[in-house]
Amino acid sequence: MSQMLSFWVGWRFYMARQSNRFISFISFASTAGIALGVAVLITVLSAMNGFEKELEQRLLGVVPHGELTGVNEPIRDWQKIAKDAQLIEGIKATAPFIHLQGLIQKPGGFQGLSVIGIDTALEANVSNIADFMDAKSWLALGQSGNNIVLGRGLADSLSLKVGDSISLYTPDFAAKQTETKRIGSAKSHRFVVAGIFDIGGELDLTTAYIPLTYGAQILGFSDGVSGVRIKVDDVFAAPRLIRTLGYSQQQYMYLSDWTRTQGHLYQDIQLVRAVMYLVLALVIAVACFNIVSTLVMAVRDKQSEIAILLTMGMAKITVMGIFVVQGALNGILGCLIGGVLGVVIALNLSVMASFIEQALGVQLLSADVYFIDFLPSQLHWQDVILVVSLAFIMSLISTLYPAWKASQTMPATALAGR
Repeated sequence: MSQMLSFWVGWRFYMARQSNRFISFISFASTAGIALGVAVLITVLSAMNGFEKELEQRLLGVVPHGELTGVNEPIRDWQKIAKDAQLIEGIKATAPFIHLQGLIQKPGGFQGLSVIGIDTALEANVSNIADFMDAKSWLALGQSGNNIVLGRGLADSLSLKVGDSISLYTPDFAAKQTETKRIGSAKSHRFVVAGIFDIGGELDLTTAYIPLTYGAQILGFSDGVSGVRIKVDDVFAAPRLIRTLGYSQQQYMYLSDWTRTQGHLYQDIQLVRAVMYLVLALVIAVACFNIVSTLVMAVRDKQSEIAILLTMGMAKITVMGIFVVQGALNGILGCLIGGVLGVVIALNLSVMASFIEQALGVQLLSADVYFIDFLPSQLHWQDVILVVSLAFIMSLISTLYPAWKASQTMPATALAGR
């Protein structure tokens, strides 16, 4: 019964104080601050979720989760590694690859290029690179020949198109095997641009794909490969699974996983998430301090009414409940408005960002710098629940001191000064 009485009296006090314009303004400021903090926090968390999703699906869909690479010699029996991988729970697929570094000539000098030789039949099991090029380009990589598929950024910088020829300068591997071991000896290889892939970021500028058989021919590996690419079910388990597979092999190998090559991107996303969460939580906290100010002024404004209620026998805990209800109403209203606004913005963030780019003629994210050229967003309802709950709890805590001060009102003193 006392809880209902606290609610109804608190509601009446909340509606009655709207006649006091100054208290109403402070109340509005606290509600707006909470709403803004909640909305922005939901939006930022959704953007960070979007970056994580794109990192996993776009970048980690192309970059192998892990690699085993031969040390100073090719891997001859890569099929054994593939069989061993099937016995390890968590490893999804394997595929052989050839890797060579070279230089291509461009206006003003040379540019380094990482060339990956792949078997399209097996590569599709560990990578979705085929999704970022047309069917003809993928078909050309499945043929034995001097076909090469370049990234969009590299092709644009060199003004290359499908059908053009390029020269790739690599170390003369045959000469390196002789006793002279001539340093600086290079050999030119002619390739035909058979297609262009478009992922975005650094990969477009530094990576190219060729058929596995042609890459092995350049390196003189015959039936050997540079290494084995590995795909796992859980990307965060990749380091452990790669070590397990690598330690079971007899040949010396380099062990590598995505956390070494692309882990900085994930760490940057998590760092931004943590910093923004802290900053915006402080924004909500500041807004909750306004609730304290509002209630302190409300207590001073309603001292006579509080004294009368205490004189009539109302318990102090019930008086506290009245002002807790008033502050909670501010928190609830701010959380609801901010939650709805944040969800709407998060669901339409990519469209809104695209509209801003077109309207202002700017690009928020450049594919030459980042691995995507758009602002992603993915709403997680658990984030919404967490943010709204945090804001409401903070607003509820901020009501305790003013409510306690109200319960300590001395009826005789308050009524005597009326």
